[in-house]
Amino acid sequence: MTGILEWARAENLQPAPITLDIWKQLPPDFCRLVEVVNGDVVRADTPALPYRNATRRLAAMLESGAERHMSRYNDGWLYVGVDQDVLLWESPRLTVRRPDIILFSCAPADVGPLQAARVKIAVEVVSPATERVDAADKMAEYALAGIPWYWLVYMDRDRVKAIQTHVLVLGHYRPLRRLTAHIGETLIDMPIEIGIDWTRLIGLLL
Repeated sequence: MTGILEWARAENLQPAPITLDIWKQLPPDFCRLVEVVNGDVVRADTPALPYRNATRRLAAMLESGAERHMSRYNDGWLYVGVDQDVLLWESPRLTVRRPDIILFSCAPADVGPLQAARVKIAVEVVSPATERVDAADKMAEYALAGIPWYWLVYMDRDRVKAIQTHVLVLGHYRPLRRLTAHIGETLIDMPIEIGIDWTRLIGLLL
């Protein structure tokens, strides 16, 4: 508590809204700790180990699906990013979020966040601390930015218990399919074919 009271001084208030030009100039170590919501810096806490492991393993499954898709169809390059900055909008005030996982199309080399228009799927691994933001704030923001698919991943201690998929319809996310943990694999075929191997989503403390 003492540290917070010592920090709470007028000179520590954000002096002005963050713009995209300012965001590109901020130190990378600082940017990894925060997101920007309507021009205001918002702290983004590092999740616990089970959530990080769930993110890493799910990202590998999306990446495998993207590789299979590209080998079968000649419709462009797909990539998977973990904790990658996404520019949702720049006006009237900058909003940059960092989904746990994204599947996105090939983007030109640039300094700064990825354009939301290139994101096919945004995934958030829900924790008790982030549930309201993930299921309400980010859901509304990703829909407004036009990201066509949104997954919410729900945990039970050291395992993934469910994945709720949403599809964008007329500017709002509609629940599409709730995947629940079981022995074996679940195949998702929208927007690309992705295999969810539930045996890889348990024992996430290791």
